[in-house]
Amino acid sequence: MTSIGLDRARGTPSALGRIAATASRQTAAAVSALLRQPALLFAWTVMALVILATFWPQLFTDCDPLRGVAKLRLQPPGAEFWFGTDQMGRDLFARVVYGTGESVRAVVIAVLVGLFVGSGIGLLAGYVGRWVDDVLMRVMDVFLAVPTLLIALAVINALGFGTINIAIAVGIGTIAIFARVMRSEVLKVRSLPYIEATSFAGIGRFRLLTRHLVPNAAGPVLVLATLELGMAILSVSALSFLGFGAPPPNPEWGLLVAGGRDYMRTAWWLTLLPGIVIVITVVSANYIARSFDRQQSETF
Repeated sequence: MTSIGLDRARGTPSALGRIAATASRQTAAAVSALLRQPALLFAWTVMALVILATFWPQLFTDCDPLRGVAKLRLQPPGAEFWFGTDQMGRDLFARVVYGTGESVRAVVIAVLVGLFVGSGIGLLAGYVGRWVDDVLMRVMDVFLAVPTLLIALAVINALGFGTINIAIAVGIGTIAIFARVMRSEVLKVRSLPYIEATSFAGIGRFRLLTRHLVPNAAGPVLVLATLELGMAILSVSALSFLGFGAPPPNPEWGLLVAGGRDYMRTAWWLTLLPGIVIVITVVSANYIARSFDRQQSETF
């Protein structure tokens, strides 16, 4: 008879049952804490809707974001068209929903570029030290001295226009921030007694890095990544607004805002409503990131 069967025979909860009960209690506690914070609940709801719109935009609308009807051009928001129509008679709500995927993909690529490249540089500088640390950090200081958007513009001029190039450019602009945070965390973890003990015990460098240094230094870096999501949304939208992203009629968020700037007096919704969507998404992402930061501060 298995141990689970013995547990059942004795009337005691099995190992799987205990794990399920613990997971259930933790889930209930998380839901209860979320319900006590309406702002955080709203932020998570917004991010859930953004994720759904990214992968399944057809859940929100059955309109074609690229097909317009001339007689329906510049219709104000109403029951039929929630966000109104643009100058080509296209449903603006459908364009915002389908543009979510374009914008979010660019934002994720940008954050991943900054996270992996910057963290790799910070890990190398903090672990090796000496002249490697000095050289890498002086280069990062140069990056920090230049505004992120200016670095992104320089990279775009080198790579060319396009959504992916915008994402890479924005990611390169954030490398120095991730490198600085990772380096400081690696230096902090390296000074802990058990890390020095593992070094004397003869544990290899690769195992020391993958089993001890990186896992213990990754927390603040991951929090920074969530914080950078909001800034990446703004940067990608700004560069798209300036015309460096995908060409029309692609429904990128920044491009949608730019497309309505010539109709501000007659069709205010073309710029205002996509802009509100961007602002709400950025604020929600930042609020969630701040909550993660507070939780980590309380833990340590």
